[in-house]
Amino acid sequence: MNFNLPEDLIAFRDVTRQFAAERIAPHAREWDAKKWIPDELFAEAGRVGLMGVMTPEELGGAGQGLLAMTVVVEELARWCGAAALSIAAHNGLCCGHLNIAADDELKRKYLPKLAAGEMLGSWCLSEPHCGSDAAALTTRAEKTAAGWVLNGQKFWVTNGKRAGVFIVMAKTKPEPGARTISAFVVERGTPGMEIGELEDKMGMRGSDTVPVSFESCEIPAENLLGELHHGYVDALRVLDRGRCSIAALSVGLARGCLEEAVRYGGERHTFGVPLYDHQAIRLKLADMEIQIEAARIMARQAAATHDAKRSDKTLSSIAKLFASEMASRVGWDAIQILGGAGYTKDVCVERLVRDNKLCEIGEGSSEVQRMLISRAEYARRSA
Repeated sequence: MNFNLPEDLIAFRDVTRQFAAERIAPHAREWDAKKWIPDELFAEAGRVGLMGVMTPEELGGAGQGLLAMTVVVEELARWCGAAALSIAAHNGLCCGHLNIAADDELKRKYLPKLAAGEMLGSWCLSEPHCGSDAAALTTRAEKTAAGWVLNGQKFWVTNGKRAGVFIVMAKTKPEPGARTISAFVVERGTPGMEIGELEDKMGMRGSDTVPVSFESCEIPAENLLGELHHGYVDALRVLDRGRCSIAALSVGLARGCLEEAVRYGGERHTFGVPLYDHQAIRLKLADMEIQIEAARIMARQAAATHDAKRSDKTLSSIAKLFASEMASRVGWDAIQILGGAGYTKDVCVERLVRDNKLCEIGEGSSEVQRMLISRAEYARRSA
């Protein structure tokens, strides 16, 4: 289904699909094993417009919206969740926050390089004791005559090992609350900033995830991103959009599992007929297709509301929750269809299943999404 995609977006999808098939698919297993994607991939992705999907054209980007981002992420994730995650986090979190909150000077300084794939962007919100409860973060920024001094530690920083620029959320008021947090742009190599070792993860292994610490890290005053004490509010807007991308990522992973199951079902023979000819297998494949199609529609509908300036936070949460849990169900069904082959690393299905588990955790866990959805429903019915 094209979801009534305009012709230019269909063309963009096809460029992404070809790029993923040629430059990602042959290497995804190796990247998973080595826990690293070569830097060249992101430079190549920049040359075809994938590193600045939502960045304005005048700043070197593709000038597309969030709907385009969901299309791009799905195509990448079909072959490799790690590559899709790295590019989605770069576009949606780092570039997204700059697009939403940065002044013209910061945009001109960073977005062209990010869109070209000359540097990767990262986003630092979670901390060792603060993930879903992001408003409870403890990293602090203190004002000085020259700018700001950062102190604190961030965890689960996607792209952190290789990123050239980091968006960092920190407390700028001592009291608790969301409007006590500001966002800052920190360049790689700034004294006082230390990047930790790679996490050894279950899935998304090619996408680098590290802790990042700040100790008396001085940054210039102009690197305040957005309004003072407004960083967490802007971060929530970034996350609302990011949930659409995570939903699309899960759709891509599930689609990869389904396509591999269909391929195997036509090649594998049991009891004298192709596996696909058994009714039990056909019914399972049909259910998988239904779930994927439903999740794709949810993700694109949620993205389209953002593009139309009618953003629906609840719809984004619904799409992210349904798609991420759907992809796990579809993945396990695919492994069941492939049998012993599905349990090995010779087929990409087991890797796609491992990759998807993060989608049920990152950018708001399934439990948090249910809390947000139920809270919104209660408010609506109580109004």
